[in-house]
Amino acid sequence: MNLWNRVWLLAWLVGWIGLAHAQTVQKTVDIPTRAGVTQRFLLLTPAAPKAAVILMAGGNGGLQIDSNGSMRWGGNNFLVRTRQMFADQGFLVAVVDAPSDRQGGPFLSGFRQTPEHVEDIKSVIAWIRTQSGLPVWLVGTSRGTQSAAFVGIALSGAGGPDGLVLTSSILVDPKGRSVNAMPLSELHIPVLVVHHEQDGCKLCPFQETGTLMEQLTNAPRKELLSIKGGDSFGDPCESRAHHGFNGLDSQVVAQMTEWMLRN
Repeated sequence: MNLWNRVWLLAWLVGWIGLAHAQTVQKTVDIPTRAGVTQRFLLLTPAAPKAAVILMAGGNGGLQIDSNGSMRWGGNNFLVRTRQMFADQGFLVAVVDAPSDRQGGPFLSGFRQTPEHVEDIKSVIAWIRTQSGLPVWLVGTSRGTQSAAFVGIALSGAGGPDGLVLTSSILVDPKGRSVNAMPLSELHIPVLVVHHEQDGCKLCPFQETGTLMEQLTNAPRKELLSIKGGDSFGDPCESRAHHGFNGLDSQVVAQMTEWMLRN
């Protein structure tokens, strides 16, 4: 390929990416959940969505989303920073915050495995289905997997998600219940597990993913997507380490979305 063709191709790609972003509508949404409580999420709507994802960040989950869509915390979290990539792959995207009664510390810490949290996320699922008619997937990362798995198990009926994706799952937790300690056999939906083989977070040892997969006895479809490569810096449990798939965002999101659409 000569220089002119390379320049033209680069310009075309930049224009196409810009067009895709321009066609995505982003807004902040607040919906009522429990009595006196509202749930806020950032909604990204592409031109012709094929399915929907509810993205559940790790850590304390307190993104503190402002009415203009800005966030006070969590911008580098794997699922938060890649939200536009999901939209570019044809997904309606809801990035959920802590609810209105948990907008101060400890936010979602100690709340992720409660009936109240289930009710909040159930309301988001119902809202998306009513507004779009699309299948809805719960996608969690790190501590967000404890939310996603717990909600998925609790909402096993019509009000629950159509599928589940667990990335960088909490597989051991000396201070609480890990994903591996949950009754995963109660999941009757497709489950994708995404984990970096070199995840250095002590709560997320890759060798424990086998235990997770073995317990998904009633998932109609399941798969472990093991990731290699990328870059790792700083705290091994943070977003810029292998734990957050640093340097591999587009690759990992592409594989995740392809699997969801196929299943």
